[in-house]
Amino acid sequence: MSKKKPAGRKKQSAPKVDLAALDIVHPEAAGIDVGGSEHWVAIDPGRDTEPVRSFGCFTSDLREMARWLVEKGVRSVAMQSTGVYWMPVFEVLEQHGLEVFLVNARHTKNVPGRKSDIQECQWLLKLHALAC
Repeated sequence: MSKKKPAGRKKQSAPKVDLAALDIVHPEAAGIDVGGSEHWVAIDPGRDTEPVRSFGCFTSDLREMARWLVEKGVRSVAMQSTGVYWMPVFEVLEQHGLEVFLVNARHTKNVPGRKSDIQECQWLLKLHALAC
């Protein structure tokens, strides 16, 4: 006698959201992928010819990152709460007058699979720019 699986409901997928149709709420936004040895930062491509940059983790590197963001007109930053690495980044950015949003990495996942640091900071920028 073979076992039959009980007839159940199909798992419903979440409705698709057209990101292109959403309004930009934070035009002066940036996204930061925080890492243990380097941080990747993305800003709007209209603000700089090199809109994605990598910065080191020393205090001087963080200050350089903050100065670049302020110079490019960024006012608001979203970054993931990765371990304890976010703490000095948060402090330095706030010291430079930037509004910092700390987000849970689990809540900002794009699609399953390994993404590059560059893709991750660009995705955070997009989410933050469109967030209400």
